[in-house]
Amino acid sequence: MTAAALRTSPSTPLWTRDQAVAATGGIAYGGDWRASGLTIDSRKVLHGDIFVALPGERADGHDYVKGALENGGAAALVSRRPEALATDAPLIEVPDVLAGLVGLATAARARSSARIAAVTGSVGKTGSKEMLAACLARLGRCEATRGNLNNHIGAPLSLARLAPDADFAVFELGMNHADEIRPLTRLVRPHVALITTVEPVHIEFFPSVEAIADAKAEILEGIEPGGAAVLNRDNPHFARLSDSAERLGIGRVVSFGADDQADLRLLSHETVEGGTLVTASVGGHRMSWTVGGVGAHWALNSCGVVATLFALGVDIAAALPGLAEVRAGRGRGAAVTLTTDGGRFTLLDESYNASPPAMRAALSVLSDTAPDGTGRRIAVLGDMRELGAAAEDAHAGLRDAVVTAGLDRVFLVGAEMTALRRVLPEGLVAAHGDRSEDVADAVAASVRPGDVVLVKGSLGTNMKPIVQALEALDRGEGSA
Repeated sequence: MTAAALRTSPSTPLWTRDQAVAATGGIAYGGDWRASGLTIDSRKVLHGDIFVALPGERADGHDYVKGALENGGAAALVSRRPEALATDAPLIEVPDVLAGLVGLATAARARSSARIAAVTGSVGKTGSKEMLAACLARLGRCEATRGNLNNHIGAPLSLARLAPDADFAVFELGMNHADEIRPLTRLVRPHVALITTVEPVHIEFFPSVEAIADAKAEILEGIEPGGAAVLNRDNPHFARLSDSAERLGIGRVVSFGADDQADLRLLSHETVEGGTLVTASVGGHRMSWTVGGVGAHWALNSCGVVATLFALGVDIAAALPGLAEVRAGRGRGAAVTLTTDGGRFTLLDESYNASPPAMRAALSVLSDTAPDGTGRRIAVLGDMRELGAAAEDAHAGLRDAVVTAGLDRVFLVGAEMTALRRVLPEGLVAAHGDRSEDVADAVAASVRPGDVVLVKGSLGTNMKPIVQALEALDRGEGSA
């Protein structure tokens, strides 16, 4: 979804001054105004936006109010009047800016007649959100969380942007601690909630994977009466999540997966031009679709999306073409063709983040991606974060996925990857550095025409310098 696609038309303002005052309980200053959008980033203010001046650890939004208004902002939501501001500047003053934003979100939800879906899960939630939004956009006006604005700030911001005339909305809800999803789902009040899967991600902050499942199950607490939960039947925690739904009085659970008892059963998937061809049984009816991403994880996540469409009661056949529109983005698995001396090579850019299940999925995609000519499969793997006491076993546990992928060369980044290096076949690891900068040049120097290179690691490991070194080859700034 682009920012432009999510903005209201001039004839239907997102917020009038009076509406915003009523929603926030604030005091208005300056003249009348109508707003067509909201932002918390003064650098991204568009004409007609409300600038939400949130205080932060590194910067205070109040310091940027003047510039935001000069750049076309309709008004600013503040807790105090910034210095050097004109006396007639359009402001809404509230005791607490975040609470004011939540007030806007609450009012937006109360006035909306849209069918709303919420998505969470250990992995796959952003891609599933994008696929679901693309499908629902085929059926009417659909709005969705932009990027991964899924926390205590991003969720109310996304909801406050919900246009009064939207037909559908999709919200991504994330967490890395217990009790974080609960207030968000009660704010969003979805008609259907999708939990993509439960895995030992952020396990550093939980006593067990079961506790992670319980934290994900918090999303079910906000489901509207008569709504549905969509759950992964293949996941070991399906029964635990299903029991949670039953205790909450949710009368309808729609399951998906390869399991024979799944309501939406994955029958097959294969890589085709443009993505992955998926065939499934949907409520007993055989259906096929193409999803723009490549790999078994995209196939399974698309089944979760179609199960959500099924639970929403919409025209699935009309919505399905939207799945082909969604592809992996940069940092999230995008396949990028780059040029080096003598030819081209393929970069699988998974540099944004990593977890054990996501790492295995990426290695599976690398295994399924054929090099050109005499090209090779190369993996550059960085530390996975937030695994706590399980870190050593989790990294060493990638051995089978690496070996099965049939890799020709492996580069490792970070201290935790020492556990993997110890168990890999001798000679497979070409280099291992504490930081990505330590191996970036070696990776770039090793690439040949026809190679397929996977770069994956947690955000905190910072794999971006390796991606940049490979991109520099394409610009003629390096040598292979």
